[in-house]
Parts: sequence; structure tokens; C-alpha cells
Amino acid sequence: MSLLEVDDVVVRFGGVTAVDHASFTASAGRVIGLIGPNGAGKTTCFNVISGLQRPTSGRVRFRGRDVTSTPVHRRAKRGMGRTFQRLEAFGSLSVADNVRAAVDIHHGLSGLLTPWRRSREARVDALLDRVGLAHYADERADAIPTGTARLLELARCLAADPRLLLLDEPSSGLNETETTAFGALLRELAAEGRGVLMVEHDMALVMSVCDEIHALDFGRVIATGTPAEIRDDPAVRRAYLGDADTERVM
Repeated sequence: MSLLEVDDVVVRFGGVTAVDHASFTASAGRVIGLIGPNGAGKTTCFNVISGLQRPTSGRVRFRGRDVTSTPVHRRAKRGMGRTFQRLEAFGSLSVADNVRAAVDIHHGLSGLLTPWRRSREARVDALLDRVGLAHYADERADAIPTGTARLLELARCLAADPRLLLLDEPSSGLNETETTAFGALLRELAAEGRGVLMVEHDMALVMSVCDEIHALDFGRVIATGTPAEIRDDPAVRRAYLGDADTERVM
């Protein structure tokens, strides 16, 4: 069974159809890409999945349960975690304090207990080390580079140990070396049994790490397949970048 099922979802804003009968799935242990030109409906799909946007019609199922009407916080408790295209870190706090806050929020009142506070620090250190931010621990979040801040967003998301990661433009701001390391981390997270669904414009990253890709255009899923199948799909070439540019980046 799929970890996530998006079933015939439609989102309309007045006379504009942002998502047009979109259906796709994401499974545990796999990295799934959601690609398409600007305005294709990718982030709106993420908003529907995470509960920030009610669909006009259609259904979202997560871990076998219909969550179409489930509030954001309950989806999070069921194991759904998300990062955003717009950075959401607490800028005046240190990198470590941002992760510390996420750990405390996830564990609720237990975070007030002395034994938990001791193990919390080990958890924070482990999360920072996992995403490669240990040496930024004491830096203010609003003073670190954009790409580094995106890794901080991922660390905060991982604090809740989600079963499904929704990552919106997670590699934006990373250099080539950092992007390669990030791709390896995504594969590790999937190998642990998580599902990873990411919206991403870095086609080299998408093609190298994804098991499956869903391509959107004008809110519709126009193709689903492996990276090789998507690379060779004529509809994707026309809609996403055009043949010449697609050859260059794919």
C-alpha cells in the first residue's frame, strides 16, 4: 500500500484552476519528485497534502486513512513533515536552538522533565550532525546562508521523526558539492523506510536521486515514471523546459 495517495484532487481559486484532477502516490522507502514549470500547481498540491489548503474536490489518504479534512497538526502527529519554499526558521535564535525548539514541540510536556532535557541535547547534536550543520550550531539562523538555512529546516522537520517528508525546493541555495551530499542524505532517509516527496527545480538532483517522478503542467499530472522515462517523455519536454533546455539539464 502507498504511504500517500492523492486522488483526483481539484483546487480552484475563483475562476482559476490551480490543480486539475491530479492523482499520484508516494511510497515508503522511495524518493519521489514532483516537477513542472512555475505555476504548475506543485506547491498547491503540497498545501493540500499537508492540510494548509482544502481541495475543491478529491481525496488525500495518508497511511491508509482519509485525511482530506484532517487538521495540519493531526497530520503531523500521524507522521507527516514538511519544509517550505519560504524559509520559516526563528531568525533570532541560534541554529541549535531552532532544532531544540522543534524537538521540544514534538515531545510536548515531556520536554520539561530533567531526564528528557539531558537526552534532548544528544538528539539535537545528532540532528545537526546528520544534516551537516554541527559547526553552525551557535550561529544565528538569520545569519547563515540560504542553502544552509534549508538544511536547518530539514533538521527541524526530522526532529519529529516523520514517516513522510514533503520538501519544497530543498536544494535551493546549495552549491554543487552540498547538493551532492544532500542527494545522498535523501537516499539514506528513504532507505530508513521514510517516503520522500520533493518539489525541486534542480533537474540534475531530481534525475539522480528520485525513484519516480510526477510531472505537472497547468495543474494536471502529464506524466509519471522513472527518471529515464520522464527524460524521454515528449509531453514533459514540451511543457517543462522545451526540447533544447531539457537535453541540457536532464
